[in-house]
Amino acid sequence: MDIFAEKKEKNMFLALDFQEILSAFIVLFAVIDIFGSIPIIINLREKGRGVNPLLASLISFVLMVLFFYGGDMILRLFQVDIASFAVAGAFVIFLMSLEMILDVEIFKNQGPIKEATLVPLVFPLLAGAGSFTTLLSLRAEYAPVNIIIALVLNMAFVYLVLRQTSRVERLLGKGGIYVIRKFFGIILLAVSVRLFTANIAQLMEQMSK
Repeated sequence: MDIFAEKKEKNMFLALDFQEILSAFIVLFAVIDIFGSIPIIINLREKGRGVNPLLASLISFVLMVLFFYGGDMILRLFQVDIASFAVAGAFVIFLMSLEMILDVEIFKNQGPIKEATLVPLVFPLLAGAGSFTTLLSLRAEYAPVNIIIALVLNMAFVYLVLRQTSRVERLLGKGGIYVIRKFFGIILLAVSVRLFTANIAQLMEQMSK
């Protein structure tokens, strides 16, 4: 038993690859896009909706790790494929981008939970359809240990940024935040379109069979 455990540990260390960790980190960093979420977080705080940086980072990390190892099984349980999941996520991101570009409120918080930590910060901003589908795609290319390390580094960075959003607000001012909000609204719109077009063709092909 000890020999088996030692062999498994050695294999894990052999799988460690700095290049893979860096590549996975960059991909996840682009998809999570915490800088693009800063205007949304500031806007949520202005509406009196609290954000807990540590809780948001931990819950996002746990959700992404769970989906990384059990995503296929979870989707099969509900008879949902990755393409359908990604298209649904694209619609959510699309609506969020419209909020930012048009200065309208689409997601109304009428439930008992007034904090913004879970919705919309954890889902769909941090641990959303884009992050989930990206993790499943990376799993086919890189060793799992390298992807998890890249994810840990990303979540540490997310925590630091969430802690400093008030400082960013003071630095940029109302005008700067307004411009950034519009800019990243267009970026989110582009991300939603890319996510939609990348998966709708596959979805249509499956439906035609």
